[in-house]
Amino acid sequence: MTKMFVKKGDRVQVISGKDRGVIGKVIDVYPDTERVIVEGVNRVKRHAKVGQSARGTKTGGIITMEAPIHMSNVMVIDPEDERPTRIGYRKEKAEKRRSDGSTYEVVRNVRISKRTGKEL
Repeated sequence: MTKMFVKKGDRVQVISGKDRGVIGKVIDVYPDTERVIVEGVNRVKRHAKVGQSARGTKTGGIITMEAPIHMSNVMVIDPEDERPTRIGYRKEKAEKRRSDGSTYEVVRNVRISKRTGKEL
């Protein structure tokens, strides 16, 4: 299993497939299958069984929804210049405080844009 460089809420651009060039927001991420669901991309029709709710309204019919696409087919959009970019990581030192008032130093990985070097 590879590292997921795409997170929920990221703006991404599809770089291959039938929806190439479309920009959308990541709705959901599935790390075990390395797939993401992007808003408005890879839309499919599902046939739901017609039923009746407790109030008497009819449910079901043909529903259009987004299907997952592989994470290698999307690139994160750099907020600086609105172009697709690769993701890198930078180690950053931070200071945390314990409940007793003492402090200690931790190292965090921060996602950065390879294009501009800015934090995402």
